[in-house]
Amino acid sequence: MNKLSNLIVKLRYVILIVAVALLIPSAIGYFNTRVNYDILTYLPGDIETMKGQDILLDQFGTGSFVLYVAEGMEEKDVAKLKSQIENVDHVAKVLWYDSVMDLSVPMEMLPNDVYEAFNSDDATMMFVVFDSGTSEDCTMDAIEDIRKISNKQCFMSGMSAIVTDTKNLAIKETPIYVGIAVLLAVIVLSLTMDSYLIPLFFLLSIGMAIVYNMGTNVFKGEISFITQSLSAVLQLGVTLDYSIFLWHSYQEELEKTSDKNEAMAEAITATFQSVLGSSITTVAGFVALCFMSFTLGLDLGVVMAKGVIFGVVGCVTILPSMILVFDGLIKKTKHKPLMPEFDKLPRFIAKHYLAFFAIFLVLIVPAIYGNNHTSVYYDLTQTLPDSLESVQGANKVDEKFDMNSAYMLLVDKNLDSASMNRMIKELKETDGILSVLGADSIVGPAFPREMIPEDLLSDLESDEWRMVLLTTDYKIASDEINNQIARVNHIVKSYDPKAMVVGEAPCTKDLITITDHDFQVVNAVSIGLVFLIIAFVLKSVSLPFILVAVIEFAIFVNMGLPYYTNTTIPFISSVVIGTIQLGATVDYAILMTTRYLNERSGGHDKKEATLIALSTSMKSVIVSALSFFAATFGVGLISSIDMIGSLCMLMARGAIISMVTVLLVLPAMFMIFDKLIMATTFGLQKEEKEHHHIGDLLHRHKVA
Repeated sequence: MNKLSNLIVKLRYVILIVAVALLIPSAIGYFNTRVNYDILTYLPGDIETMKGQDILLDQFGTGSFVLYVAEGMEEKDVAKLKSQIENVDHVAKVLWYDSVMDLSVPMEMLPNDVYEAFNSDDATMMFVVFDSGTSEDCTMDAIEDIRKISNKQCFMSGMSAIVTDTKNLAIKETPIYVGIAVLLAVIVLSLTMDSYLIPLFFLLSIGMAIVYNMGTNVFKGEISFITQSLSAVLQLGVTLDYSIFLWHSYQEELEKTSDKNEAMAEAITATFQSVLGSSITTVAGFVALCFMSFTLGLDLGVVMAKGVIFGVVGCVTILPSMILVFDGLIKKTKHKPLMPEFDKLPRFIAKHYLAFFAIFLVLIVPAIYGNNHTSVYYDLTQTLPDSLESVQGANKVDEKFDMNSAYMLLVDKNLDSASMNRMIKELKETDGILSVLGADSIVGPAFPREMIPEDLLSDLESDEWRMVLLTTDYKIASDEINNQIARVNHIVKSYDPKAMVVGEAPCTKDLITITDHDFQVVNAVSIGLVFLIIAFVLKSVSLPFILVAVIEFAIFVNMGLPYYTNTTIPFISSVVIGTIQLGATVDYAILMTTRYLNERSGGHDKKEATLIALSTSMKSVIVSALSFFAATFGVGLISSIDMIGSLCMLMARGAIISMVTVLLVLPAMFMIFDKLIMATTFGLQKEEKEHHHIGDLLHRHKVA
């Protein structure tokens, strides 16, 4: 590594020129990476609901649909509006009363449930069907075009409308997230650094690494909006302390030599060796996300693992080059660090270690209980502000039609009419079902099948399948609708074993099942990976259990707090926070433990070793935690998208809780389990015997 460090120092100007030049292709890659705003597309492609979505698109030309409500409009005006909507690009069809019969024929001829599906007091509803997928760019463009030709009396509800509003909000807010993360990071760096200018170089080098990371996402094709919104602030948060470590190492080396090039070469070597272990645990946490069946985890995991690697490389190449090139300017802006030295606090913590261990034992049960009982939500409308048009549209559909959602059935076209009618009858009798709309259900005693227009029949039937639309007054992701879907699935499969229940509500039901399983898998993988890394780095059998227990306790406290504050969090938070917090903050514990082991192997007793480890590590742990907190807290505070805001707030709080736990509980673990640690850590037992032997010889010599 020494040769490479010297080469980096020697080629500092070349490195800076190349680093700046690489921003151009990275920026091009960034702007050519598509962003996906529909998280349901990350469900596994082999489940029935996703296969059904493909059939709808391939055989019916139905990629997605929205419910469109018009208030206080005459039938002829609604018909005119419907005609305008049909002319919008990628609108395949608009189903309304005049799709079934001419407006000259009284609506009362329709069966009651069909009539009520389209009408309520002064409001009427259309089903706007698109020939493209829910989150395709052309679908979102179509939603915007429909909104332009609609007036204030018209409302849209449905997944495509939600995705469109999510996109608009994310595009507007993502630059603000980065801005506020940088602002808070500058505040933290101003407190901890001894130069006014060095924070700027930290942020410039990390900013370049972020651009490289975002630019290389072009090879993935697309990333989710959650990854897009979070990756920059997360990368800043987890890699900022690498830069701080390099600067401190450089300052230490300058005290030994007046040659700044030599000092920097030594600092790069020291930083790389220290940061490598730290970054591996962080990467392991993100890699664990890749084991999720719900592939949003793979998306976030790959991008963030890649971001940490870019962060490490930037820290040992770009940042040293900047510091050396602008050394004169940096020296002119030197000042005394504003953060106080911690002298008395470590002694207080070490002295009262039993009290802190007792607090740990008292809190662990309520923390685990809260963690296991925190409420989560899966309904995507809950993640958006009430002021958005899609949320207002969903509320209007509920208010006017007592309807919260709609989903579809795909049934074998060759199913005989008698069976089809019995199935429809059973479906209508199912709790919460408001209407069953299909070619067969439209037919009533006063309405023979021959009167149904051919083009409507072709819309509802393909060569292999019949499509049936169900409307329900149950909310998406609620226990009621999930039980209803299970009942509907049982009914339709009893008549047609190949039948499928598809749409947003069934997809969300699958999402709940899959992410519950993913939560267990991700936690197990992340704990397993971090456990092995700690065992390898510290060469110990007992320390992985102790360190993982300390950080897992911090995670339980963090995830348990929403239960005690009666807060419902988005489902994705419950799945990914544990592994991110473990991977990003176990470094605090490894840092202190490494120093403790060094002091024990150097001949200090457990009290001295614990106090020295705590005193020397406290400032680094606090700075690291504050860096992570700074990058995420501001975003959590200002984000209008709760899925992003909640994630960031949990990460910010998790960093502080992990910091407090490591500083207060880990020293107690050293004191209480010292004998176990000494006996199960490779090399320590032998060194302790040698120290005892030397001590005995000195004692005998003194007596003699």
